[in-house]
Amino acid sequence: MTHRKNTLAAAIALCALAACSQMPPPAAPTAPATPAAPIAPPPPEAPAPRADAGPLLRIDSAQSLIVVTVRRGGVLARLGHDHVVASHAITGTVSPSENRADFTFRLDEMKIDEADLRQIAGLEKQPSADAIEGTRHNMLTKVLDAERYPVVSVHAERGAAGQPLKVAITLHGVTRTLAIPVTLREEHGAVTVSGTVTLKQSDFGLTPFSVMAGAMSVQDQMELRFTLTAR
Repeated sequence: MTHRKNTLAAAIALCALAACSQMPPPAAPTAPATPAAPIAPPPPEAPAPRADAGPLLRIDSAQSLIVVTVRRGGVLARLGHDHVVASHAITGTVSPSENRADFTFRLDEMKIDEADLRQIAGLEKQPSADAIEGTRHNMLTKVLDAERYPVVSVHAERGAAGQPLKVAITLHGVTRTLAIPVTLREEHGAVTVSGTVTLKQSDFGLTPFSVMAGAMSVQDQMELRFTLTAR
């Protein structure tokens, strides 16, 4: 993403004009009502656990992290920045006996370009505070439509040992199912899973941000890495 102007919806002010005579002014014509934006469908509900499924573990947000790296593109890419977007507030459950997990996180709670995460991703130059705020605004309003689709939900199922997880991700009202190789560790009553995966924004009906007819843009491909711990 690049330095971009924040765009805010213009507010319509209604002013009453005082009449000069005792006769009331003619009523102004009524503008046609603007149709309401369609309400986003809720994410698909995860299957209810069986009565004999055993205890559920809870995602430990303090020990869990999802990080997405998005990279600049276009012929003027050198004028922009690559960005790191992270979620630290992940909630959900893991059922060890059923080999499944369900969790969610909110798009409007994600953090943009935290310095330590940029270093881990190999991104040296730190954007200014204004650039980060512009990136956040464009990401939430122009790309993710986070007001209509505020939550990302994930359902994961574990098969045989050593096999990839079957992961269904619902973003922007679209669900995609992927096979994601992971590293799984179980110790002291906690389960930790980590891995990386490459996604495309367009696979979820998203249009990558761009300006100047694509001369400055964000690449469609996203690099996602995660570490999730449940106790």
